[in-house]
Amino acid sequence: MQKINLRDLYPDTYKTDVFVDVAEEVLAAIRGQEQDDAAYERRKYRHKAHYSLNREDGIENDALNRPLTPEEILEQKQLREEVYAALMKLPAIQARRIYARFYLGMTVAEIAQIEGTDRRRVWASIRRGLKKLARLLDTAR
Repeated sequence: MQKINLRDLYPDTYKTDVFVDVAEEVLAAIRGQEQDDAAYERRKYRHKAHYSLNREDGIENDALNRPLTPEEILEQKQLREEVYAALMKLPAIQARRIYARFYLGMTVAEIAQIEGTDRRRVWASIRRGLKKLARLLDTAR
C-alpha cells in the first residue's frame, strides 16, 4: 500500500492535505495517467498546437483531443439512455419535433414546412417539450 495526497490529484476539491492508502495497481494507474497527460502536453507544445491547426485534415483533433476514458464513455451512454427514455415519455408531436431539431439538425422553419404548420407553433412546442424533458430528467435523478 502506498500513500497518496488527494490534494495533488484534485486541487479544486481538496483544499487541505488528505492522505489515503491505495493499492499498487491504483497507484500505477494514476502514474500512468499522469505520464499520458505529460505526453499530451509535450505533443501540444511540439506541434505548436496552442493555436488552431484546423485545416479539416484531422491534425487539430489528433493533437488536442484526448480519447475518452472508459468511465466517460459509460457516463455518456447512461446519459444518452436516460435522455432517450425521457424523450419517449413526451407526447408524440413534441418528441418528433425535438428529435428533428436536435438529432437531425433541422431548423424550426424546416420542421414547420414539412408539418405544414406555423413555425411559431413548432418553436413553442419544442420549448414546452424541452421543459418537460428537463423535469423528467430531474425526477429520474
